[in-house]
Amino acid sequence: MELNLKSANECKYDAVSLGEIMLRLDPGEGRIRTTRTFQVWEGGGEYNVIRGLHKCFGMNTAVITAFADNEVGKLLKDLIEQGGVSTELINWKKTDGIGRICRNGINYTERGFGIRGAIGCSDRANTAISQMTPDDFDFDYIFGTLGVRWLHTGGIYAALSEQSCETVIAACKAAKKYGTVVSYDLNYRPSMWSAIGGQKKAQEVNKELAKYVDVMIGNEEDFTACLGFEVEGNDADLKSLNLEGYKKMISTAAKTYPNFKAVATTLRTVKTASVNDWKAICWADGEIYQSKEYNDLSILDRVGGGDSFASGLVYGLMTTGDPEKAVNYGAAHGALAMTTPGDTSMASLNEVEAVMGGASARVKR
Repeated sequence: MELNLKSANECKYDAVSLGEIMLRLDPGEGRIRTTRTFQVWEGGGEYNVIRGLHKCFGMNTAVITAFADNEVGKLLKDLIEQGGVSTELINWKKTDGIGRICRNGINYTERGFGIRGAIGCSDRANTAISQMTPDDFDFDYIFGTLGVRWLHTGGIYAALSEQSCETVIAACKAAKKYGTVVSYDLNYRPSMWSAIGGQKKAQEVNKELAKYVDVMIGNEEDFTACLGFEVEGNDADLKSLNLEGYKKMISTAAKTYPNFKAVATTLRTVKTASVNDWKAICWADGEIYQSKEYNDLSILDRVGGGDSFASGLVYGLMTTGDPEKAVNYGAAHGALAMTTPGDTSMASLNEVEAVMGGASARVKR
């Protein structure tokens, strides 16, 4: 497939993300409601992808986001820098000390186990990034002067506020103006869209955004809620997945938006919180490619699995141009990411490629 990627020599960054990054407070094996200690991580739907592209796949990446200029914001910056992602494009917003002007988002997440599903409890209203407008970021400088080969953003950021809707559209337009490839993860969250117009607003924004997207990512609910495409004949309780229905859905999406170079979705069957079946499919050049299947995959922390799929997919497309290899990079990376705690990947490229090749889980000494 032909993505018309810009040369690495003419760009400062291989890839950047636009989105919110929150402080994740994780009670480990315990529960939010009873814990007395939390492990601190950083995470966010768009950020997790760009961090994986650097930490696992060795690409030069940066984040476009905003933080309230306080100690929590500085903690988030420090966590991002430990992951090797550039923080030079962060917009720092003054705050009043108690969050009336703006604040930094917090996400409490417990992992779930067996019959007990994972739980997320977000505290993200009035965050600095939700207030940013297109004028707060110099997209001509980022995509034109600095140069970026790939932009990744998504529907979680778009749903934060009316300003976020405007800003993400402006960023995608600017990226296309300067020849940057754009990937977008629909990531539909009904609770987030409810405050700014619900599903009707989600479809209005995402149908506009889709015009500027080269690689569209999402699951069944995402494509249905955000773009109006249905999976025909899918089992309503998700005990089984109608693979042919999914293939038809993403093929229809690709025909509706001829600018799509690739369309991808993960396919997850939840047996318990700790055991899932996992695979993915990708449409490109009129063909459907399916990844290796990971059946009875043991899950330690499922949060960020879809984001790690996206970073593996992007890496595969950028480096090989082969959608079949790309969807397998994505599925393997997502599977590995769900075996470790936190939102972000702890895998290496060697581990991803070993899993793609059928490596066992025997101890390595």
